[in-house]
Amino acid sequence: MNTARKRRPWRILIPVLLILAALLAYGFWPSPLPVQTASVAKGPMTVSVTEEGKTRIHSRYLVYPPTAGHLQRVELRAGARVEAGSVLAVLTPEASTFLNSRARAEALARVDATEAAVKARRAEAQRVGVSLELARTELGRMDALLQSGAVARQEWDRAENQVRVLERGVQAAAFALQVAEHEAAAARAVLTKGAIPENGESVPILAPVNGYVLAVMEENARAVTASTPIMEVGDPSDLEIEIELLSTDAVAVAPGAHARIEHWGGEGSLAARITVVEPGGFTKVSAIGVEEQRVTVRAELVDAPPPGVLLGDRYGVQARIVTWQGENVLQVPTGALFRHGGEWRAFVLEGGKAVLRKLAVGRENGLEAEVREGLAEGETVILHPPDTLKDGMRVEAGKL
Repeated sequence: MNTARKRRPWRILIPVLLILAALLAYGFWPSPLPVQTASVAKGPMTVSVTEEGKTRIHSRYLVYPPTAGHLQRVELRAGARVEAGSVLAVLTPEASTFLNSRARAEALARVDATEAAVKARRAEAQRVGVSLELARTELGRMDALLQSGAVARQEWDRAENQVRVLERGVQAAAFALQVAEHEAAAARAVLTKGAIPENGESVPILAPVNGYVLAVMEENARAVTASTPIMEVGDPSDLEIEIELLSTDAVAVAPGAHARIEHWGGEGSLAARITVVEPGGFTKVSAIGVEEQRVTVRAELVDAPPPGVLLGDRYGVQARIVTWQGENVLQVPTGALFRHGGEWRAFVLEGGKAVLRKLAVGRENGLEAEVREGLAEGETVILHPPDTLKDGMRVEAGKL
């Protein structure tokens, strides 16, 4: 009886001690590390390169005097609208210009050269016109094949871009032909009796094309030669974008690539398309004094600026050029990736624990990276893992 009474306190005390031990263990047990997570998913992915650029009027013309003489003060200023055949400036030829046999021989040679240029420009315009008709026919055939699924979208895009490039080429060829004809007419006028008077009378210098005065090189009255540029004329609506890409970025850019023109001064961005990637590069010193190999890339605007908004010549812009696109790409946020042992790694959330996983990563755009190996769609990864996180540690998602 006494023995049973002595044992009762221990029967009560032992469970109490066990409970206290469990509470102490729970209190000192490390709590799960709070982390932020994201899911691995498939979807469209775009990789692009961004670089500063500037606008440039595609077709521009330098106006020269037909012969040496005294240029009167030029009244036109940059921005003035001019029509083909309108007076740009007035020149008083030198009295002895047409009495010099050597000068006459030079004028004859200039006539021959300008007429040959007209023939070459006319042939080029015809060639580009024929190429455009063939490209349009090919694009029409591609339209039918695209609807039936017999051709890839990329092939259709290339055919459409070829049409756009040739349309721009037709415009440029027509402009070049018009300029060549004007130069030939000016050269012939020098040799035409009475076209350039020898009694000190003035001769008008006429606009070769419709457009605007882009720049005036000679404003004041002074003596000039036939090789002195007076002003530059062009059409501001005929704009292209000139971008100087790093050669390592330019290798991924091809004619027809899509681009967005941003930070151009207006609202939103403007769609553009790459037309030319120049085959040669050049060396340029960066702002921090590092030599870089650059390549000039040109793009045409697909979207025009809104009405009333002026985007002129040599305006600064930022171009974002698409170098690759995918439709059903397995991708992970780049914030989940880190380098370990020279390889890409990520922590995957499995059963409340962080599991270290080795990955094979492909293309990335700064926000997302293409996953080639190591992750499956729907898995959860830990974003911006702290240095204290180790493989197998308990974590709690969504508590940051």
